[in-house]
Amino acid sequence: MAACGLLRSLSSNFFTALPLASRSSPLSPLRLACKPYFGRTLATSSRVTAALKFTDKHEWIRVEEGGVGTVGISHFAQAALGDVVYCGLPEVGTQLSQQDEFGALESVKAASELYSPLTGEVVEVNALLADKPGLVNKSCYKDGWLMKMTIANPTELDALMDEAAYERYIRSIED
Repeated sequence: MAACGLLRSLSSNFFTALPLASRSSPLSPLRLACKPYFGRTLATSSRVTAALKFTDKHEWIRVEEGGVGTVGISHFAQAALGDVVYCGLPEVGTQLSQQDEFGALESVKAASELYSPLTGEVVEVNALLADKPGLVNKSCYKDGWLMKMTIANPTELDALMDEAAYERYIRSIED
């Protein structure tokens, strides 16, 4: 008897969710969650962005072992740019001050300068972007990173935004 009740409960939930699953466009997992859905997200898991710090120019930095920071652009920035077709990145060894221009991204819609989130030296650039600049769109927080740099002044990290502050910033500029 209990098994029949469980089966009825499962089947009623299945048919409630079936129209959602059969839509032609995939739904975000956030839409299926019980909490309210606000439309725009960073489209990342908190595990990926937990250590990220963001600038008001939409670059992010993740501090790695040994005081090296990996730099990229945010999901918001890559979406605003559209399909990235070219990445101009600095030479290894380039010394940067915080907010120095270090390169540019070109897309089918626009071109955008890139600004250093911190002071330091470029120790590596993402060579994959020369042949596959679209990685910036497909995986902006993982494979589409731009450069790695030393962190000369760790206190500069304090002036950058965490994920929650960056999300509030995005909402404020969209209004």
